[in-house]
Amino acid sequence: MNRSQKTKTLSEIGGGNVTRLVQDRRKAGQAAQKMQQGVDAVKPPANATTYSRDLFERWVLFLDTLRQRADNITEHERQGMPPLLDFRYETIMDARRFDQPANYALLRITEVGDECWEDCVDEAKAPVVVVDPRAGHGPGIGGFKRDSEIGMAMHEGHPVYFVMFFPEPMPGQTLSDVHHALRAFVTEVAGRHPNTPPILYGNCQAGWALTLLAADCAGLSGPVVLNGSPLSYWAGEVDSSPMRVMGGLSGGSWTAHLAADLGDGRLDGAYLAQNFERLQPEKAIWEKYTNLLSNVDTEADRFLEFERWWNGFYTLSREEILAITQNLFIGNKLESGEMRIDNHCKVDLRRIQNPMIVFASYGDNITPPAQALGWVPQVYKDTADLKTAGQRIVYLTNPHVGHLGLFVSASVAKLEHRAILESLDEIGALEPGLYEMKIDNPTGSDDCHKPDYTVRFESREVSDIGGKQDDAALIKVRQASELNEAVYSLFVSPWIMAMSNPISADAFKRMHPMRVSRMVFSEQFNPWMRLVHLTAEHIGKTRTPLPATDPAILAEHSALDALGQQIRTARIQRDRVTAALFQIIFGLPDSSEASAIESDDTDDSARMGV
Repeated sequence: MNRSQKTKTLSEIGGGNVTRLVQDRRKAGQAAQKMQQGVDAVKPPANATTYSRDLFERWVLFLDTLRQRADNITEHERQGMPPLLDFRYETIMDARRFDQPANYALLRITEVGDECWEDCVDEAKAPVVVVDPRAGHGPGIGGFKRDSEIGMAMHEGHPVYFVMFFPEPMPGQTLSDVHHALRAFVTEVAGRHPNTPPILYGNCQAGWALTLLAADCAGLSGPVVLNGSPLSYWAGEVDSSPMRVMGGLSGGSWTAHLAADLGDGRLDGAYLAQNFERLQPEKAIWEKYTNLLSNVDTEADRFLEFERWWNGFYTLSREEILAITQNLFIGNKLESGEMRIDNHCKVDLRRIQNPMIVFASYGDNITPPAQALGWVPQVYKDTADLKTAGQRIVYLTNPHVGHLGLFVSASVAKLEHRAILESLDEIGALEPGLYEMKIDNPTGSDDCHKPDYTVRFESREVSDIGGKQDDAALIKVRQASELNEAVYSLFVSPWIMAMSNPISADAFKRMHPMRVSRMVFSEQFNPWMRLVHLTAEHIGKTRTPLPATDPAILAEHSALDALGQQIRTARIQRDRVTAALFQIIFGLPDSSEASAIESDDTDDSARMGV
């Protein structure tokens, strides 16, 4: 082999090695690149990591808010569960000291913050008496915040009084005892302001309590404003008032009797609150908590403020709850004129002579407009009959606000409640008849005075509200309830009462799901919440929330809304099954049956808001 051949061979060999080396390196680089791409595919992008951190922080703050709620409940109970008013007050009368004692008291609002109301009140104006509902929760909803019924009355210069109640009823307390206490309060206020009759504001249950005052043998003077107050308990449709048929499926009043017996003669208000939440769980439960989770940085304080009232469960006596269920919700004796006070004075809605202002909402599934107004065509056969009776009934409706919004919504307080107060003289000057109150608000503001908005009263016919309904099915419910109540009272109640005592009653009270679901987040019962508390404090110092427009946040909202929609669909199906069972057992009025069948296409997301 010559030199050139050897060189060529070495060159070829070297070149081949170099080429192979380059190829190997290229392959290795390609493999590394693919591996890195795989790692990048598994590794979350930067925005996902940021969202995960944001979600974790919000979840910790969410749990810490529930811890604060549990602590607030404990502290509120330790203080004796006083009324949750945002105003200073003094006690004028305490009905616990009456000859017929009741757990009610009359308060006079004295100060707003550091301002003494005596310097601002116009004594020439009619006093306003706000009566809060006693339906499971404590008092305060009428003056829960500055922009409230009390707040609007004070802004208008009216002397303001507030009727509150205590957590425990007096032994053996009856509706008659409460009735006479309210009568004494109204008489006291009227005596303090002899030149003008008081304006009575009744919220929910307090509305029908005031109606009893107006319709009994003594009667009342001055206007009565009923806010979300049921007077016609058999009216309504299954899709907008499912509680109307639930009483029949549960067998009537005996279930309330059993609950009161287990409570040693007291009905725990937690049962009533639980019923309210079951009405529309997609809003009362799901949306309430998902809204807190999504907006925990801004919603925590508002959530805690409301929950202080919502979770303050007050009790009713056995005598009271039985009288309510047997005479009103199942018996419907107020509308039919069969109810008596003290077994001698029959309540007659035709006896009412003072103006009645009824405020209802189509978004209220607890007291829909049918239950707030259905008594009118039941009591007066036509408009001429109403006019002959010399009565003036004015009604005002809101298209979407929920039941509690009638009392606590700031926009409602600033517009509708202000419009009612500013229009009372016009209402008093109306001729007898039925009127719908219309508010024309061209500015669109919910915080304005006349003449920024105008009020007009349009004449209506009694037939516009609706004719008489077929009550045959609900009459069967009443009959079944009376039979079940008689059997339970005779054979079961004595045994339950013999076994019940304060210790067992307190145990049932503490084990109620409405309390357990709250107190499980308290540090006193759950040691892990201490870690949540410390972590939340650290997060609060360094937290930078994601903007609401972040794609991950928007995707989260969409997912939560979709789940809420599924819960809503399940609730609608539940109500349909309930209506079907009721129809099989008792029959169903034609109007309600049609509504139940067609409710799937009804947009009740607003109408059934809580």
